[in-house]
Amino acid sequence: MLFQDRDDAGRQLAAALVKYKGRHPVILALPRGGVPVAAEVAGRLQAALDLVLVRKIGVPMQPELAMGAVVDGEQPVIVRNQDIIDLTGVSEETFEAICKEELVEIDRRRRRYLGNRARSDVKGQVAIIVDDGIATGATTLAAIRALRKRGPKELILAVPVAPLETLQKLHGEVDAIVCLDTPRDFGAIGYYYRDFSQVSDDEVIAILKRFPAGKTAARAP
Repeated sequence: MLFQDRDDAGRQLAAALVKYKGRHPVILALPRGGVPVAAEVAGRLQAALDLVLVRKIGVPMQPELAMGAVVDGEQPVIVRNQDIIDLTGVSEETFEAICKEELVEIDRRRRRYLGNRARSDVKGQVAIIVDDGIATGATTLAAIRALRKRGPKELILAVPVAPLETLQKLHGEVDAIVCLDTPRDFGAIGYYYRDFSQVSDDEVIAILKRFPAGKTAARAP
């Protein structure tokens, strides 16, 4: 399956999630790439939109390769991809140093994207985590575990594309998974989009303005 762009992927994903519309879900996007996808879902489901501030902890010489991930919070949730750490020989000191750098970036994003915006309360609610795709699953797993601590009634993972092996690892962490394509030879998320250009901070901020805190918003024309 090939998506035109993140908006197209979001519209197709929303169609697969329409059964949740009457349950008043909270849509939680992983910035930045997951935000345009989640906006289409939130618009179609008439749902509130919020962010999960999570950052990949990349291998020093290969930053796109996740050796872990960290999620914002009073006590940040850190997930280690031990297989990658062992394979690359990264020390605990290096891991901790990169983790601290990513927490600094999370703080920057929180201030830039959210400011004083009230956060959505997911306790007792149906929460749907949305991203533009999953590769290793490290950032997704960190986001899931952080949201579990917030007590949702039901936790759904929804993405346009992901490798089946990764989804199998995540299956026990959520109540349901909705994924439109699970290619055998995955490669990278960008292979499944005609336009996979980087999402800017300004785009994230503009999308959030369409969805006032705790309220629904119509899709932009």
